[in-house]
Amino acid sequence: MNSDIGKKIIGLKNKDINLREKLKRKGILTNGYHPEMEKLHSANAKELSKIIDKIGYPTVDKVGKEASEAAWLIIQHSIGQPDFMKKSKRLLEIAVHEEKADPKELAYLMDRIAVFEGKKQFYGTQFDWDENGNMSPMPFDDLEKVNQRRRVIGLNTLEEQVEIMKNEVKNVNKRSQEDFEKRRREYEQWRKSVGWIK
Repeated sequence: MNSDIGKKIIGLKNKDINLREKLKRKGILTNGYHPEMEKLHSANAKELSKIIDKIGYPTVDKVGKEASEAAWLIIQHSIGQPDFMKKSKRLLEIAVHEEKADPKELAYLMDRIAVFEGKKQFYGTQFDWDENGNMSPMPFDDLEKVNQRRRVIGLNTLEEQVEIMKNEVKNVNKRSQEDFEKRRREYEQWRKSVGWIK
């Protein structure tokens, strides 16, 4: 196990969490994709990509549990780097097949990529505000199939997850942005600008 690389990955994750907390305290975290956050996510993705080029996917046996989970979080947050996310997904698929990584991590990454590409989710892990101001799953495949896939990897049903998400939003007083259409247009422009869609 490479503890130095592990520490470096954990350090990248901590930068992400610290910045998130700082923006949250200032009350500016939820107003779109904050430029400072976007810059950090891109920088972290570049650093982690170099590490992955050296050692492959950072599995628990290579970097330890904490660092492996940190790497997954960095990948999940590298939304402005489609090629890196897709490369990571391919490597994570291999690691899961070899039973060296958690299939739940792959499920979340697959769904995240599908959502950005405008495709339907396989597991229904990605949520966002809908036009009625409710926190709802982004478009997904057939509900029965989604629940079957979720069950296989140890996730609850999508219906149960919807209730959990509704309660979380209620408990922290999060609100959807008032102008749904404006937000949707900005999201589409952003997806084009970083290369998720043409």
